[in-house]
Order: sequence, then structure tokens, then C-alpha cells
Amino acid sequence: MLTHCPSCKKLLQLTPDQTARLEQALAQLSPGKLLTIKCPMCHGAISLDKNADTPQSQSRQVQPPPPPKLDWLEMGIFQDADKVEDVPMALVLHQDNEQRKGIKEALESVGYQVVLVNSVTDAMNGMQFVNFACIIFQTDLEGALEQSSFHVHMRKLAMDRRRYVFYILIGDQFHTLYNLEALAHSANLTVNVGDLRHLDVILRKGIPAYEELFGPMLEELGVYGKR
Repeated sequence: MLTHCPSCKKLLQLTPDQTARLEQALAQLSPGKLLTIKCPMCHGAISLDKNADTPQSQSRQVQPPPPPKLDWLEMGIFQDADKVEDVPMALVLHQDNEQRKGIKEALESVGYQVVLVNSVTDAMNGMQFVNFACIIFQTDLEGALEQSSFHVHMRKLAMDRRRYVFYILIGDQFHTLYNLEALAHSANLTVNVGDLRHLDVILRKGIPAYEELFGPMLEELGVYGKR
């Protein structure tokens, strides 16, 4: 029997009487037909077949892999300590606090020159004059990420600039080094706030992986005179 709404994912708290009526309706349902009910939480339509399965559960949807395990991060066992070369400047859009100080130190430890700003206006003004190789954004500065004017600006940045920017999102909602999550948010790396104390190690792992993935493509574009 269905226990959660496929749309809002909330638990369907049906009374015994509602459950009995639902089971009776499903028992009387003809093969191949669907019974449609409404979720009491989100009021969305839920279609059920005779076996109380939804069409979504029958279709074999591709499930993303789980976030990576970070046991090695706590142990500090990542050994590639070479500094990243040829990455001149990084922009950090983050409120002025101890976390920002730690972010700056981590970026400097891998060779970046760091510019610190705490307003979207300052960040956008700085981007007009400098081609930053790395940009870090504290995602709760403007409320919801998808409504953030800075994030929208990054998503709409011309590709001849965007492809050369290592864009990092920092927030409580993210899983550190989860590449699919970063891709879904038009970023190159996501970092959970709780892992910021390991940011230097995260950068040493994340940046070479980014260069390994995109380096050949960027070199090929350079052959054809494109940035």
C-alpha cells in the first residue's frame, strides 16, 4: 500500500476508514485502469493501479548515486599537496566572519590571490575588471539560492568567461564534493558549512579533478582560438 505522496514525499496519514475504502476501490478496479486520489497534504493527484503502485514506481527511473563518503576528510589522508598553478585570483562573496577568514587562508594555501567582498554589488563590480579563476558564494546571503541575483548572474555569465571560473557554493544544504549536486546547481563544487575547516584539503582534491575533466576541452578550444 502507498505510504508517501510521490509529489510532496510526505507521509499519507490515512484513517482506518479511509484505508478500508481505498482498498475496496482498488479491489474493484479493472486491470489496466488507474484510480486517482488527492494527497491530503499538497492536494496533488496520485494515480494508483490495482496493486496500489504509482506509474512512477513502475517506471525504472534513474537514481543518482549517493553523496561521496568523507571518512578520508576527517583523517586528512589526501596526500596530493601540490599547489595549484596558474590560478591568479579568487573572489569570495561571504559575510565578514571567522568562516570567511578560514576560506581566505584555505585559498591562499593553494596559491590563489584572494579578494574578499560581502555584498553582491561589490562582487559584480569586481567581476567587471578582473577575470577571477575561482569564485566562492555563501548561498544564504540573498535568501533562496535560485532567487539570488548573484547566482542568476553566474548562471547567465557568457561561456567564454564562465568555463574558466571554478564556481564554489557554500551552504548548510549541500553535500561536500558531490559532483552531481554541483552540476544541478550550475556550479563546479559544493561544500557543506560543516566541512569548511577542511576546505584546503577539499580544494586540493576538487581543483585537480576539475582540471582533469575540463582541461583537455579547454586546450582544444584554445587550438581553435576560442576561450
